[in-house]
Amino acid sequence: MQRFRFDQQVGKTIDRYNSVQATISRVMRTPDSVSIGCIHLGAGGIVGYHPATCPQLFLVVSGEGWVRGEGTARIPIQSGQAAFWITGEGHESGSETGMTAIVIEGDGLDPESFMSLLET
Repeated sequence: MQRFRFDQQVGKTIDRYNSVQATISRVMRTPDSVSIGCIHLGAGGIVGYHPATCPQLFLVVSGEGWVRGEGTARIPIQSGQAAFWITGEGHESGSETGMTAIVIEGDGLDPESFMSLLET
């Protein structure tokens, strides 16, 4: 067995899109160009508004915060919930208290086939 780290200390600072208190720890890239990473947002952290370069699934594994798509409304999100953005969709995420999310990016993602939709 091998063991690996993907905590905030081994992550790289996200400095694009006017992001604040945000790091990403790359986990893997598949041969099909699906990328998996772990985003760590500190208190007051933001991954700034930008278009998705491909379908992107944002799975919150700890903490809570907010996400938004192309509208201006910040929608609350917490551990056990996910947001999905399609290619080209503008989006942003942030947290007042801190949040960690697994991010899966790549063509062919179809979370609706496997996950339950969150009722609003």
